[in-house]
Amino acid sequence: MLIQALCDYYDILSAEGKVLPEGYSKVKIHYLISLTEEGTIDNIINVQREIAESKKGKVVKRLVPKEVKMPERTEKSGIEANISEHRPLYIFGLNRDKKTGELSTEDRTGKAKKSHKAFVEKNLEFIEDLKSPIIDAYRQFLLNWNPEEELENKFLLGLGKDYETSGFSFALSGKSDTTLLYEDIELKKKWDAVYKTDREMENEKTFAQCAITGEEEPIARIHGKIKGVYGGLATGSVLIGFNNNSESSYGNEQSYNSNISEKVMKKYTEALNVLLSSKHKILLDGMTIVFWAMDKGEEYEDLFLKMLSQTTDKIKAKELSNILQKLMRDGQKGKVLKEHFLELDKIDENVDFYILGLKPNSSRLSVKFIFRKKYADILWNISKFQQELKIVGGLDIVSIHRIYFELTSPEYRMKDDKNNKINPALSAKIFESIIYDTPYPNALLETVVRRVRVDSGSEKLNGVRAGMIKAYINRNYKKEELKMALDKENKGQAYLSGRLFAVLEKLQQEAHQNALNRTIKDSYFSSASMNPQMVFPKLLRLGQAHLKKVSYPVFYNKLIGEIIDSLNGGFPKLLSLKEQGEFIVGYYQQYQSFFEKNEKNASKEEEEK
Repeated sequence: MLIQALCDYYDILSAEGKVLPEGYSKVKIHYLISLTEEGTIDNIINVQREIAESKKGKVVKRLVPKEVKMPERTEKSGIEANISEHRPLYIFGLNRDKKTGELSTEDRTGKAKKSHKAFVEKNLEFIEDLKSPIIDAYRQFLLNWNPEEELENKFLLGLGKDYETSGFSFALSGKSDTTLLYEDIELKKKWDAVYKTDREMENEKTFAQCAITGEEEPIARIHGKIKGVYGGLATGSVLIGFNNNSESSYGNEQSYNSNISEKVMKKYTEALNVLLSSKHKILLDGMTIVFWAMDKGEEYEDLFLKMLSQTTDKIKAKELSNILQKLMRDGQKGKVLKEHFLELDKIDENVDFYILGLKPNSSRLSVKFIFRKKYADILWNISKFQQELKIVGGLDIVSIHRIYFELTSPEYRMKDDKNNKINPALSAKIFESIIYDTPYPNALLETVVRRVRVDSGSEKLNGVRAGMIKAYINRNYKKEELKMALDKENKGQAYLSGRLFAVLEKLQQEAHQNALNRTIKDSYFSSASMNPQMVFPKLLRLGQAHLKKVSYPVFYNKLIGEIIDSLNGGFPKLLSLKEQGEFIVGYYQQYQSFFEKNEKNASKEEEEK
């Protein structure tokens, strides 16, 4: 399904002119080497553009290289030059000392000399019968450049540390805007012819039925590299590869075992690289998630990203919240009507939408999940997910990042530690539950409850964690057991116990004028949520002492009495995992209700003034 979907998406991108033609690669160019007609360097021109980004509330400026189309680049680790080379070691044959900044031709392996020699020989041979102003200047550069005589070259020394990490191309002096080597018509024409001939010669070797198209076609021996996956190799990783003898069959080697044609291989790798270089991807707990609609527009991906993200923009947040409310109020299950969308003419609710999760595994990529569903169904399911998470004091929109964030330990969040990672299987299962509207994984409730019991301070319990527990219980037990706000009609023993704990904590805080560093929550919450019968008698005795110190003991006495009356004369002995979740939600909602009353009183006082 994945390879076929990427091929189909490639055809959409190709029709829009958004993918590279066969035989070309995208190359990042930082500088242009300006050549005189004699082939000498008279300048090195910076072609990077400056962009401003907001990071942690500050505007940061950085330089972005120019992306250009060049003859296909080599992906081998050894010495192999490219036509119209962009790497400085090949072009100049010089190493730069990181400490002193000096240039030299010497290194332990002699790689600088070998690389430059390979570059000169390959490119002189390629342009032998070509003629144009820029090619003539380029030819002279290849013939006359002597690395050993350029150790003090002011242009190269002026680049500093950028020398080693930058991409270069050539331009004719005084005409850098129009006469560029990689755009030369003669060079491109010859490259197209050479590439086609090389492919034909290579493809004569192995023909077989392509597993995707079903046609007899040349089979790809090695698949192209995929770049842009978090944690993957800088040079890229393969999605399909066979490196072990145990993976081979019938005497086939490498990717001849997969029966994927050269044409299909080019399509799926290019389509996936385009997706990974776009804004339509998210990083979740070390997993790269990329998504796309089988449509040429970007409206689908943009709206999907918004619905799974948090925004600090109040206007956008309100607009998105309105969309979600409309979907929940008017949409029928499994169907979202066009009138719910803002841009009616650009969105087809029946378009197929794909979501792909990738993680690197050695030099290959591991597919953690691939989901496909009608776009309308996905929107409905996401809106339902957001609605389930809603709880008093919580967020209007809870991002998927925030969900994963709350499942990790605060102690390790700022560290690159294995304890800061959740199980990849749990990550994938949560995402699947959201997209397909299936029960949440059991490990979700286990993890959230454990975090609430173990963590301390403000990290212990918040609207997101309480909302996750509420969502799990209501969906997995197929009825709305827990409301969004405090439910005084809920007679569940665990829920009531949680409410009582919140009342006793608030009573303790008020008795000490909110000056306590630690409350009963820090000492007894974990044990009370598992074994109320053992803990609450002690807490009630403490509560009696606190009642003598508060201004309004009647209020607390009445509230405590109402809850205890509903507990059927005693506290539950042991609470199951589900009941522990109900205890936590009961505690959270009762505690939030105290703040709601304070806010209402403050509003009334403001009106009276």
